[in-house]
Amino acid sequence: MIIYNVTVSIEKQTEKEWVEWMRTVHVPEVIATGCFIEARMSKVMTEGMYEETPDPSYSIQYLCKTQQDYERYQTEFAPQLQQAHTQKYANKFGAFRTLLDVVEIFQHG
Repeated sequence: MIIYNVTVSIEKQTEKEWVEWMRTVHVPEVIATGCFIEARMSKVMTEGMYEETPDPSYSIQYLCKTQQDYERYQTEFAPQLQQAHTQKYANKFGAFRTLLDVVEIFQHG
């Protein structure tokens, strides 16, 4: 399994609108590509508590079954979807992406 992680720092005054847009528009569009089986959006925390910072950060993790699914997303869909995000929130965010190869999953019980 591959995790495509996108970490975004968003301006505080834009946070509420951005979170709603991500929930209702962007993430559903990414999932609709068929390249990912699941997505998770998390607010980045420090020391076990939400830290009051000027610009909050979020991690969006998209899970796909294979490297080929991820590559298909990058080739066929990512440019347009990323452009839509960049145009809508120009100069209001910073982002970096990480690709993770799940080695093993540990579960309780």
